[in-house]
Parts: sequence; structure tokens; C-alpha cells
Amino acid sequence: MRKKHHHKKKPSAFKKWTGKLHLWFGLGIGFLIFIISITGALYVFKDEIENFTRKDVIYHHEQNIDQKKVLPIRVLEKAVVEQVKEKYPVHWVNIPIDKKMSYLFYWYEHDPKGWNYFDEFPIYKVAYVNPYNGKVLRTYDEKNGFFQIVKMIHWSYLLKQSWGTYLVGIPVIIFIIMLISGIILWWPKNKAARKQRFSFKWQNVKGWKRKNYDLHNVLGFYTSIFALIFSITGLFYAFFVVQAAIYFIFSGGKTAYPDFSSIKTKAPIELRTEGTLDKISNTVKAKYPDSYGFSIDLGHEHMDDHEHPNFEVYVKHLSYSYHKSSSLIFDENSGELLHTHDMKDKNFGEKAVGANYDIHVGAILGLPTKIIAFLVSLICASLPVTGFMIWWGRRKKKKVKAT
Repeated sequence: MRKKHHHKKKPSAFKKWTGKLHLWFGLGIGFLIFIISITGALYVFKDEIENFTRKDVIYHHEQNIDQKKVLPIRVLEKAVVEQVKEKYPVHWVNIPIDKKMSYLFYWYEHDPKGWNYFDEFPIYKVAYVNPYNGKVLRTYDEKNGFFQIVKMIHWSYLLKQSWGTYLVGIPVIIFIIMLISGIILWWPKNKAARKQRFSFKWQNVKGWKRKNYDLHNVLGFYTSIFALIFSITGLFYAFFVVQAAIYFIFSGGKTAYPDFSSIKTKAPIELRTEGTLDKISNTVKAKYPDSYGFSIDLGHEHMDDHEHPNFEVYVKHLSYSYHKSSSLIFDENSGELLHTHDMKDKNFGEKAVGANYDIHVGAILGLPTKIIAFLVSLICASLPVTGFMIWWGRRKKKKVKAT
């Protein structure tokens, strides 16, 4: 009795063109996706690594602090300026709630005329300072630091950010299309195919081509949902329309973000003293004693002549992420608290926008989500490599057949 030969069903025209699209896009932007993904993976554990390498200056180790008072902010600023001798003015100070921790004074300048990262940001520097005696424990050149360079490659390929972010955003849009087309191509036709595509079946497989094919497909499938989340949250920084869409969706259809620009300083400048910032600082400490810390702009002129509609102090509630935050608006002359926008006052759209960064870098739930972000980023970096190898293997096979 003769065996029936089951001929392999040809793929539909839709899947055929989906495959071509997936291939062309992959060959076109594969290298860029590799760069974006690998830098994303390298950046994930920035805080953990810096907390370890800077542990001797994060805490100032001052003795008997219960019997001592921190120096006024302006006194600390003058002491820092004298020690660091930097030509640019100090921009802001990060003040921790934990009295054992150092204050962080930052220099940060943005030159709108610069065409690349190094020209656009003349300085980004931080000094760790003992707030009880004003001693600078150590300074770090953040601008040329490893993680900042990695971040800016990921952000704009080290190009001017106003258009470099678009050059990153466009390949990410294409990558999202590739993720969707990849799922379409991967999707099994029946139960038998389904069993093969959810796991690696390498017991009797010796050839690297089959293993490479499975790595591309199986790993690509399992990471696709996370890759989509990280891609969309990344597009948030490249395209305003994505920011607006996220706010619109999660706020229940609101199109206008809360605006507090009408709340401004009204007290005469004569009321501003050397102690105004300390008054503001003490108010924040009293209002949020369980927060991680807050930042205060020191009010100097800068290269980009940035103007704030009001004097706002940002409060960070958690040490490991930024998504839980509050803001307070003060009269910068009198130091009077004018408005509080607490975390509990925010609508869900504001919370979603505020959580975008932490979702993108995997910090939203601390270490577990960071590990997920790291692994997903590594796999995303591998997809262009394994995809290229699949194409190259088939290309060579076709050439052999032709001869």
C-alpha cells in the first residue's frame, strides 16, 4: 500500500508579505535596534552600581548629628563654589530626608546651539557635600561618566536631543511593527505546531541553524509583550503625541494636563533673604518626613535662559524610583507655601505619565522588574543578530541550489 505524501501548504499571500516586511525592516534597522537595546540593558542597573561605587560619599559619616544643625543652603552653596571652583553657577541641590546622607549640588547647563551631546551640555557635574560642615566629599563628572554616555547613546545616539530623539524613535516604531509581524509569522497553525513553538526541542538537533531559528522565535515570542511596553514607553520621550495619548487614555479622556502656571510669586523681592530657601526646605521636611528627598533650584541664570512659571519643589517619595512624587509651589521671595500637588491628588493619567520612566527602565517595582528589563533588553539586542543569521543561512542555501 503506497503512503500518501502530504505536501506542505504554501503560506498565504498575507503571511508571505508579512515575512518580506519583517525581513526588510530587520535588515534596515537591525543595527540601530541592537544599539538601542544593548545600551538599555547596560543602563538598567545604574543606580545599584553607583550606590555601591559611591557608598563612601553617599553618607557623610559626621558624628553626633543629633546635637548639630545643618548649615544654611546659601552658606553650603558658597562653600561648595569655593572648593570646586567651577565657572558655571550651581544649578540645584538634592536634599535627602535621611540626616546621615550627603547633600548633592549639581551643575547643569544646556546650550541650545550645540549639535551633539558634548556641545549641547557643556557641564553636568555633581558634588557630594557634608551638610554639617560644607566639606565637598567628592565630585563626579556626570557628563562624561559611563552611564550618562550610555544613556545618551540610547536617547539620541549622542546627537542634539531635539532631533536625535526622533532618529531613535523612528526605528523603535519600526521595531514595534516587527514585533507584531513576528508574532503573526510565529503564530502556529495547529496544536502540533504549537507544541514545537513554545519551547526549545533540541534533543536530536545538532545544527546551529535550527537552534538559532528557535532562539529568534521562542525568545522573541516570550519577550514580545515586555518589548512592546518598553518600546512604547520609550516613544514617550521622542514624540509628544505619545505622551498626549498616554495621558488621554489613562485619565479617562482628558486632553489638558493640570496647569498651575497661574500660581506665582507675589511677595516683593525685598522679602527674599539668605534664609528663604531654608524656610522652604524646612516646610518640605515637615510635610513629607517619610519621603526620600527633594530638589531645590538655586535660582541662578543659565545658558538656555530657562524660565519657570513658578518656584516648584519636586519631592521624591521612594529611593529606587520616581513614579511616586509630589510637588509644592512656593513664593520664592517670602518662602510661603502657595500650593501642594500631592501624589494622592493626581489623576490616573498623571500617575501613568509619572510612572513612564520607571516602567521604561524597569524600576517600577524595584529589583524584580529591573531584572526583567535587563533580560528583555538583552534578548531584544539578540533578535537582529539571530534574525540576520537566519537570513544569511537561507541566502547561502539558495545560492547552493542555484549552482
